[in-house]
Amino acid sequence: MTPEDKHLYSNFDYQSALSVQEGVQQPDQVNNTYLQRMKARKRVEPTVEELVSGIMHGDRTMLSRAITLVESSLIEHQRKAQQVIERCLPFAGKSVRLGITGVPGAGKSTTIEALGKYLTSHNHKVAVLAIDPSSERSKGSILGDKTRMEELSVDPNAFIRPSPSAGSLGGVARKTREIIVLCEAAGFDVVIVETVGVGQSEVAAHSMVDFFLLLQLANTGDELQGIKRGIMEMADMIAINKCDIDPVKAELAATQYRNALHLFPMPESGWMVEVMLCSAYTHQGVPDLWNKVMEYVTFTKSNGYFYHKRQQQNLRILRETIENGLRDRFYNAPGMEARMDAICQDILDNKVSAYAAAEALLDSHNSSN
Repeated sequence: MTPEDKHLYSNFDYQSALSVQEGVQQPDQVNNTYLQRMKARKRVEPTVEELVSGIMHGDRTMLSRAITLVESSLIEHQRKAQQVIERCLPFAGKSVRLGITGVPGAGKSTTIEALGKYLTSHNHKVAVLAIDPSSERSKGSILGDKTRMEELSVDPNAFIRPSPSAGSLGGVARKTREIIVLCEAAGFDVVIVETVGVGQSEVAAHSMVDFFLLLQLANTGDELQGIKRGIMEMADMIAINKCDIDPVKAELAATQYRNALHLFPMPESGWMVEVMLCSAYTHQGVPDLWNKVMEYVTFTKSNGYFYHKRQQQNLRILRETIENGLRDRFYNAPGMEARMDAICQDILDNKVSAYAAAEALLDSHNSSN
């Protein structure tokens, strides 16, 4: 490089291509003014008195927050929820409790929306408790049944609350009975419980409602399916849904179910179980469905079975609450987690059988109490 070139480059202000230019300073992710405003509006947990007063005055927000307390697993939330339920209990029990079940795809959500819209148009207040199955792997639930009831969800006389089954058997959530009490105290005169549709062993749902409706489809099996016991024996009425698709096959299915019902013993209620055709999509048979529900309520109230069934349901709640409490106390006992880990390892090492290990844990728990 010549002296002239050096002099030229020394007077030239340049930057390397590898140098990093200063960027524009990015704004904060969240507006500080918004954060301050939200902090000022931080939600304060309502008291038991505020929750009860809100429920009694039909406040949907207070009802929803009370249901959230009921569904919570925190001890302090459970104690608060029980106080709310005790205060609401004298104002409950005046509704018609309707349970709807059926195989997945039978049209339970569509039927509930059609029936709910029919009831609200006749000045009824309808609460829908839609139970969504929880994943055995992630323990989560979609809680998407409300999206299937687009019209009913915006009806001012309807309240839809999806809840996770949270591992409870029988197609219903563990806290559904307590939620029914809150909805009745809020003034809802019809409470509809939609189960997850688990098949032929739904005992829990039947034990918390007055009328149990079983939705079926045509072409879901041979005549033997209708004779199988279990869910068929619990139904107070069977409805063949989606009858508009193939009326001939729907009527054939209804005939098969009617023949099967003759093989069953007479229900304790004395009510003759009927089979009807309906289509939630076209609303065919929906008014007749509700008329049959009211006929059943009138019939069972006249012979006393309606009140007897509710008393038996209360006794069942007592037994189930004791069983759940004993299970929770067992697993939450001091040192139980360590003992469980140790004895599980013994089972994996084939040092002890699972049955003997269970007996040993129960004996140690009883002796410590």
